[in-house]
This record gives sequence, C-alpha cells and structure tokens, in this order.
Amino acid sequence: MADDIGFAPPPFKPDEALQRLKRDARELGLSEREGIFERRGLAVARVHIDGAQLAAAIVERPSRASPRWCARTLRSSAEMRDFAAELKKALAAWGDRDD
Repeated sequence: MADDIGFAPPPFKPDEALQRLKRDARELGLSEREGIFERRGLAVARVHIDGAQLAAAIVERPSRASPRWCARTLRSSAEMRDFAAELKKALAAWGDRDD
C-alpha cells in the first residue's frame, strides 16, 4: 500500500511484533505464560501468531472465573502499537480494585 510519494510501509513481521509486545507487557509488569499475559495471576491479555498476522485479545475485566475476551487481529505495526496502548490504558483503569 504505497502513498502518492511512492513510499510503502515496511512489511509486517508477526514474529518480531510478538517479541515487541512481550517486551511491552513486561514493562507494564505483566508475566507471560504460553501466550497469555497475567497480572497477579489473572489473565489480562493473550497474543499468538496466526499466519501473517497476530491474533490478540484483552479481557473486559480481570476475573478468576472464565474471563470475557475482546478479540482483534493485528495486521500492521500501527495496529500492534494501538493494542499495546489499549492494554496500558486498561491496566490503569482497572487499578488494584480489580485484582
């Protein structure tokens, strides 16, 4: 998808994007186990490679029972950055009262 000037964004590399998301999650204080990111033992996000894209989801609210997931597909670096920002925002909104 090139613009009028002739520049195209670099191709999306899901394996590199997943590594970046893992680093971002660690910086937010999350631990990762088998593609699921947890805070204090509660699942808050999950991400895995699905072909040439990433399948990602954030819980609506942390829960020890079966959490409800809001899923999305990440096909570009911009979508990946938006997902990381949304995760950071959700963690701040939940605060300690939801743990």
